[in-house]
Order: sequence, then C-alpha cells, then structure tokens
Amino acid sequence: MSEVSAEENHVDESPRGIAVMVVVGVLVGLLSGLFGIGGGTIIVPALVWLGLTQRHAAATSMLAIIPTSVSGVLSYAVNGNVDWIAALLVFIGMFVGGQIGSLLLSRLSEVVLRWAFVVFMAFVILSQLIFVPSRDSSIELNLVTGLLMVVFGVIAGILAGLLGVGGGAILVPSLSILFDASDLIARGTSLLAMFPNAVTTTVANVRRRMVHAKVGLIIGIVAALTAPLHVDCRGDDPTHWRNPVRHIPNSAPHPQCLGSPQNHEKVASLALPSERGAKKFRCRNRRQPA
Repeated sequence: MSEVSAEENHVDESPRGIAVMVVVGVLVGLLSGLFGIGGGTIIVPALVWLGLTQRHAAATSMLAIIPTSVSGVLSYAVNGNVDWIAALLVFIGMFVGGQIGSLLLSRLSEVVLRWAFVVFMAFVILSQLIFVPSRDSSIELNLVTGLLMVVFGVIAGILAGLLGVGGGAILVPSLSILFDASDLIARGTSLLAMFPNAVTTTVANVRRRMVHAKVGLIIGIVAALTAPLHVDCRGDDPTHWRNPVRHIPNSAPHPQCLGSPQNHEKVASLALPSERGAKKFRCRNRRQPA
C-alpha cells in the first residue's frame, strides 16, 4: 500500500472532541505514572473514535507518548527506580524495531492493523491477569542478558511502531519475568527506553505524513502534566494508597514497622486522648446541668 496523507482523516476538533482529548490525556498520564506505560492502548482507540484511521491514530499516538514518557520517567528517576544501562540496551533494539514498525504501519492494510491491535490488547489483558509484580529483585546485567535485551528491544520496537503504543505494556512484565527486575525498576526503565524510541519513530512517521500533530500534542501535554500526580496516590509502597491513616507526625513509626505491640501503643497515643484528659472530660460532663 502506498504511503497516505493525513488529509484523508477528519478528526473531530469541536469543543466536544477537544474535551475527549483532554480526558484521554488525563487517563494516559495517570496510567503512565502508575504502570510505566505510554498509554497507546487508550490513545489509539480514542483517536479512531474521533475520526482518524487506525494508521494515523497509531502514528499520532507515538507523538503523544513523547511528553508522557518524559514526565513519567522523571518521577521514577527521582526515587532511583530506573536502570539506565538496561534502558539504553533496550532502546538500541527499539530504535531498529521502531523504524521497521513505522514502515509496516505505512504499508499494511487497515484491516490487518486493526486485527493486530485487537490481538495485542488481548495479550495485555492476559499479561495483567497472570503477572505478579515483585519489589525485591533487580536486573543482573551480563553479556548474555545484555544481548537478550537488545533483541527483545527490537521486538518491542516493531510492535510499538506498528501499533502506536509506547511498549510499556510489553516491556514492564517482560523485564520482570525475563530479566528479574522489580516492578518499580521495570516501570521506570520502560519509560526511559520508551522516550527516545517514541521520538525516532515519530520522526519516521512524520516523514511518511501519518501524524496529526495538534491532536498528539494536546493529549501528550495533558498526560505529561497529569503523570506526576501518581506519586500522591501510589508512592514507593504499593499499599500506601490503601492506608486510611493520613497526616501522621514525623515522630510516628514507619507503617512497615507497626507489627510490634510497642508500636501499636505509639500509634494509639497519637489518635486517642490521654487518661488524664479523659478524666477531665468526664468531670466536666458531670458538672453540666441536665
């Protein structure tokens, strides 16, 4: 199939369409921060719904992933949850794979592209059901694992360029399962490798005239502004967002150290009135007339 131009698409740029793009950007930003993904699994279907073809939706999604991945990786890097060498090795492979994926994106038929995306979504759902994250492992790099990361990066890059996804839905579980990375390291490393690949693949897509820049920038900028918000609801502890106890003073013990009876008493003393205060309260109630 010959390369097609963006003029064949009629994306909805009405206030309603812009509102949809903003909502998509917010969702993508939160998912990027929480799970280390680029958000293409949400962006592509939304852009198709707004009027773009599968081809142009995938290419535009890659543009939106650029600012999203930058914002997301900064949050992980600040907390030291990025393996820089592993990200470089993965990107080397993704650079080659992304160019192949962009070429396939411009030549395959719409039917093939849509079915490929459906199969990919099924894989994502299945991987989320069976993937059990770990916080206690780290990547051990050697010659064999380094070469495997490059090869794996080529595969992830092809799928990312072809489907318009950042590759995080593939990289995160794979880095944990195949290379024994903790889930936080896998997410941060995935986002770091995703950023330069999104740039180089987008350049290839622009040359093939498949990118709707305005739409991609709206979604990407909103997502970049939203991604850091995941720190407030997740933190480094995966159970932190479930904890109903908030605003505990700095003198209180860390939540991970609350197992002993002594620490239980310390926490209780922060929330419960002292015995002397309780007696004063009862005495005041007795003096009050009925």
